[in-house]
Amino acid sequence: MNLHRKGRATLVLALVAVVGMAFRVSWNALRDIAGAVGADATAAMLYPFVVDGLMALALIATLVLADRDRTFALRVLGAYTVASLVLNYVHGLVPELHGRTVDWGRLADWDPANWALVLLATSLPVGSIYFGSDLVAKVLHHRPAPIPAASANAEESTETEMKRSRADLPVSTPEPITANAVALPRPVAVGFLKSTLPAKPYPSIAQAPAAPNESRAVAVESTRPRRATGRVPDAAKPSRPKRTPDQLLSEARKATADWPDAKVTGEGIRRAIRTSPANARSLRDTLLAERAAASAEAA
Repeated sequence: MNLHRKGRATLVLALVAVVGMAFRVSWNALRDIAGAVGADATAAMLYPFVVDGLMALALIATLVLADRDRTFALRVLGAYTVASLVLNYVHGLVPELHGRTVDWGRLADWDPANWALVLLATSLPVGSIYFGSDLVAKVLHHRPAPIPAASANAEESTETEMKRSRADLPVSTPEPITANAVALPRPVAVGFLKSTLPAKPYPSIAQAPAAPNESRAVAVESTRPRRATGRVPDAAKPSRPKRTPDQLLSEARKATADWPDAKVTGEGIRRAIRTSPANARSLRDTLLAERAAASAEAA
C-alpha cells in the first residue's frame, strides 16, 4: 500500500515539475506578446498566468469531471494549448519582440494576420474568466459515483492470491477400506463377508380375519305410477293413425259446421282437427268453395 501511494505521489510531483519548467520557458514569450498589445509591466507579468494557468486548471478539471463535462474541459485545454503555441511561435518569428522594440500593436507585417494575432492575444484573458469560472463551477457541483465496498477495499489489499497447482496441495491419505464397505455388483459367496452374529428372530405377523361380506340393502323399484313433471316431448307421444283426405274433409265439415265464413281459416282448421298447415289450407279452400256453391243454389 505504501509503495503504491509513493509511486502515485512521485508521478504527480514529476508532472508538477514538468509543467513548472514549461511555464517558465513560455513566460518570456507571453510576457513580450502582452507588452506588444498594450499591457503595462504588471499586466505583462501576469499575462502568462492567464493562458498557461488556465491550461493547468483545465487539466485538473479533466481528471475530476466525467462524461460531457470532461469533454468540455478537454476542449478548453486543447484550445488554450493551441493559442499558447501560436503566440510562442510568433514570438520566435519576430526578433523585435525580444528587445521590445516592435511597434505597439504590430505582431505581423501582413495586416490580416496582425489583426488575427492581436485579437487572439487580447481575447485570451476574457476567455480565461469565462471558461475558468465554468470549470470551477462544474468541479464544485460534481458528484462522483459511489464506489462499491468490494472494489474500494480491493486497493487496500496487498496480498496476491495464487491458484495452487495439485502438486502444491497436501497429499491426502485415503481412509482404509473395510471389507464390509465394498459394494459388490451382485451377491458373491465370500466367507469373510458373512456376519457371524445370529439373525434376530422376527415375530410372525398374524393375518387379520376377513370380515364377512354384509349384504347391502337394494332399493326396490316402486310400483306407483310416476307423475308427469313437465311437457312430454313429441317423440314420446303415441303416433296417431294417418287419415285419408276424405276423413280430414269430414272432420273439418263437422268442426266448422256452425262457423261463419270469416272464421273459416287455415289456422282455425289446423287447431280444430290437428292437421298440418298445408292440409288445413286445402280444407279451407274446399269448405269455402262448398259454402259459395250452396249459397248460389239457394239464390
